[in-house]
Amino acid sequence: MKRFTKILLIADMDQKDSVSLQRAVALARNNRASLTIVDFVEPIQVHSLKGRLADAARELFELTVGDKNARLGELRDSIAESGLDVVARVLTGKPFIETIRLVLEARHDLVIKTIETPPSLKKVFFGSTDMHLMRKCPCPVWLVKPTDEHRYKRILAAVDYSPEADEKDALNRQIIELSTSLALAESSELHVVHAWRLFAENYVKSARATIPEAEFNAAIENETNERTEWLKRVVYEYAAETGEKAIDCINPHLHVINGAADRVVASLAAELSANLIVMGTIARVGVPGFFIGNTAESILNQVECSVLTVKPPGYISPIAL
Repeated sequence: MKRFTKILLIADMDQKDSVSLQRAVALARNNRASLTIVDFVEPIQVHSLKGRLADAARELFELTVGDKNARLGELRDSIAESGLDVVARVLTGKPFIETIRLVLEARHDLVIKTIETPPSLKKVFFGSTDMHLMRKCPCPVWLVKPTDEHRYKRILAAVDYSPEADEKDALNRQIIELSTSLALAESSELHVVHAWRLFAENYVKSARATIPEAEFNAAIENETNERTEWLKRVVYEYAAETGEKAIDCINPHLHVINGAADRVVASLAAELSANLIVMGTIARVGVPGFFIGNTAESILNQVECSVLTVKPPGYISPIAL
């Protein structure tokens, strides 16, 4: 089972009893992890102000920092009463930049945040800070829908097939590990999906006059069977290697679907009414900032549920300390 040691929660002070706070506290308690809660204040541009305006701006900034420190302190104290190791901090600067710097500095292994849906952009589910974190934060980022139920009924994990890419294999194992742990903790249904396309399938379909239909259908069936066996190995061999018996308790539903990954994952999530999607990202290990590919972006633009995004081992954030 995945164990976290240092959890970072980006506070949603408009919702003192937010779902993201409840999940962070429960996860920290279950993992015996430390919990850091942060809020942010945008820096003031004093150089553009003069005289009384500059003094007033500084005073307002100090009042804002003081107010947020007081509110976070109250929240910290209320949580600490249960015995958790809790730290509260107010940071100055761009939220996503300061979050990533703190992750790098303190070696946090999970960031939890409430999704900030822009009210003026109905077709956009994730806000700017959300997308920046999913693109650039080196540790897993769990974005929680503010109207989430307190228990996830269905979790959907999306994995990718690439037998020659060790980093993808390691990423798949992280996805299975995280989704299995959460499904066990939440008594959730776990669904694991792998979407695939036959090489040059569109071209083959357009040229089917020269390819017998039976041969084409056989190729599809053989590829489906091969990938189904691969998915079973990914899910169950992980459990065998780690001695994790949780997978037998969960009895995950496996989906091997022929189609474009972005459409398949988004469509299945809607069909299942999935509460959480656990997904990885395409990246080049060792290349700073090369994180999220077109497929991942497309999936995120189509779903309206909580997501937990995972980076491949060796990912380097473009944000420096």
